[in-house]
Amino acid sequence: MTTVPTDAPEAPVQDSRPGRTAKKEKKEGGILNVFSHSFLVVWVILAAGPLVWVAVTAFRPSADILSDPLGLPSALHWENFSNAWTEAKIGRYAVNSLLILMGSLTGTMLLGSMAAYVIARFTFPGNRFIFLLFAGGMMFPVILALVPLFTIMDNLGLLDTRPGLIIAYIAYSLPFTTFFLTSFFRTLPTGVQEAAMVDGASHTRTFFQIMLPMAKPGLVSIGIFNFLGQWNQYLLPLLLNNDNEDNYVLPQGLAALAVSQGYRGDWGALFAGLTIAMLPVLVVYAVFQRQVQAGLTAGALK
Repeated sequence: MTTVPTDAPEAPVQDSRPGRTAKKEKKEGGILNVFSHSFLVVWVILAAGPLVWVAVTAFRPSADILSDPLGLPSALHWENFSNAWTEAKIGRYAVNSLLILMGSLTGTMLLGSMAAYVIARFTFPGNRFIFLLFAGGMMFPVILALVPLFTIMDNLGLLDTRPGLIIAYIAYSLPFTTFFLTSFFRTLPTGVQEAAMVDGASHTRTFFQIMLPMAKPGLVSIGIFNFLGQWNQYLLPLLLNNDNEDNYVLPQGLAALAVSQGYRGDWGALFAGLTIAMLPVLVVYAVFQRQVQAGLTAGALK
């Protein structure tokens, strides 16, 4: 007969009612959901509230804006947009921004993708060093380069010219573009590239016809970021494009309009100009939202 020691540890008592544990977990999950949803609601109000206020105020006359800044329009004053587009030259500034953006965005994406492809897919002496140079360019504050940048552009005769501003935009956006696309090109399968080389395709043809289409999600994502950054760029145009007001880009024009409103008092036109400036950004993000999310997660899924 086996004797059981009296000092043996007792077995833990298990809860014979699993429903109580499930209810407890459900209650804790409900509290967490309430907290997270409340935080998201507050975040949406803080982020979208000013945008909605600007859009609503754009339809109000200046007198109503000054008397009741948070009020609603009694009638839709569409003349604010016409005044901003013509008299405040917002239309001209928007065209200048689009022309410069076409050149700078194309150059940034082309040069950035080519540099990233070479760094990611080829091994050569100095590969790591070049990659670290591009990564270091993201950490270098642009404000520290304003004086030498101004001197270089002045010596080259590129001040107050569209090509000069396009080159500055490309140099400003190239480090992050190359850094982002390098990581993306490394996730692409090497079998397709090797098969193309075996079939006799050149490096140029392999890049433009095979690898670049495969990197479309990453290109769309970084293209959206570059579009937003270059469309809203103010410091570089203020330094390099400040001689002729007719050549201002949109952020410069809005700043000049805001200063002039202190004397004219046409606040409705100012808010209409801000609304016009916001529309392309909102439209681009709304159209390419899924592509941006796919590009940001593609590297993690492969």
